[in-house]
Formats: sequence, structure tokens, C-alpha cells
Amino acid sequence: MSLDLIAEARKHLFSAVIGDVLDTMGFREQFLPREIRPLRDDMVVVGRAMPVLHADIEKEGETPFGKMLLALDDLQPGEVYLAAGASQDYALWGELMSTRARHLGAAGAVLHGMSRDTPGILAMNFPTFSTGRFAQDQRGRGTVVDFRVSVTIGQVEIEPGDIVLGDVDGVIVIPQQAEEEAIRRALEKASTEDRVRVAIEKGMGTVEAFETFGVL
Repeated sequence: MSLDLIAEARKHLFSAVIGDVLDTMGFREQFLPREIRPLRDDMVVVGRAMPVLHADIEKEGETPFGKMLLALDDLQPGEVYLAAGASQDYALWGELMSTRARHLGAAGAVLHGMSRDTPGILAMNFPTFSTGRFAQDQRGRGTVVDFRVSVTIGQVEIEPGDIVLGDVDGVIVIPQQAEEEAIRRALEKASTEDRVRVAIEKGMGTVEAFETFGVL
């Protein structure tokens, strides 16, 4: 898919409309767990997944953080650092990682785990989605065992390069095999919903609106 379509998704789409379209296409379990939320409600992330696989450890090994620093430095422009596999007992992301990711042109970070350094991340406005905020360091508690590999979060399997879109209502993953059709249909649905909103504002009832436009 062209970068222009990703830009269109960033400009015009939101998680609910993508979810509705994927439902109709048979992809009914594409939302990440509901507890993954933006650090600030107006944060939006759209980009291609760079999955990072974490694991808990009992004590620190010889290489701090495992492959985490390699994974961070491997981020490409427009990619989303997407972390899976860790417990909720330590932070997977912080201000310095956000600083490096922003310098590399990354689109954001989505973590099935905690983040920290919240004021610093908010000050740089780097899109960060996590299950909560907790300052405890991952050093000696967790490690990155691999990256750019398939990971599973909740009921969603994420492949490298899948499109990740997140906003205040949730984070959804668009499989690569469905991305062009899903985004095209979502853009059409969003446009139709705008027309429905105008019609309802002018007094049209919801039954008539659904019969007329087919969406609600």
C-alpha cells in the first residue's frame, strides 16, 4: 500500500470505523486489549508494526535489556514499536526511548505493558499507548528476546509490517492482506457517516437514516 493511503488513514480514519469495516470483512478480533490506552486522550498513532518480544527474567544477564537497544535502533520511519510478552511489573518504555524513536522518525509506541517518564513523553508529544504508568525499571526484570517477529497480544496476532492505528477508543491492527480494501472501505464509510450526521442534525430519524445510507 502506498504511503499516501497511510496518510489518508492518519488524516481521516479512527479506530471505530476501521473496526466496523474489518468486522464485515471477517476480521472480528483485531482490537488489542482495551486496557492499552494513550498517555493523553488526543494522541493518535498510525504506522507499520515493528513487533518486539519481551520476556520476564529472574536476574539481570550479561547484556542489559537483551536485544532492546538493537530493536530500538532498528526502528524505521513510520514504524510503531509494538511490545508484547512482558508482565505488568516494570516499564517497557520511557523518555529516552521516545527521544531516540522520534529522532528515527517512528510513528509511536504501543505497549502491552507499562510506560514511565510520563511528563517527558507528554512534553515531546510522542504517541505512546500503554496499559498503565509505573516507574519501575525493566533492567534485571525483563529482556527483549527478539524483534521483527510475529507476536500475539490478547487475541490478535501481529506480523511485522501490519498497520497499527490507535486513538482514545482503542488500538486496532489491520492485517497486510486486507489493508488496501479495509482502508478504502473505511474511507468510504467515514464519508458516508459524515452525511448521516448532517442529515440527523437536520432532523432525520435514525430509522430513516439507516434505511437511506446503510450505516449508523
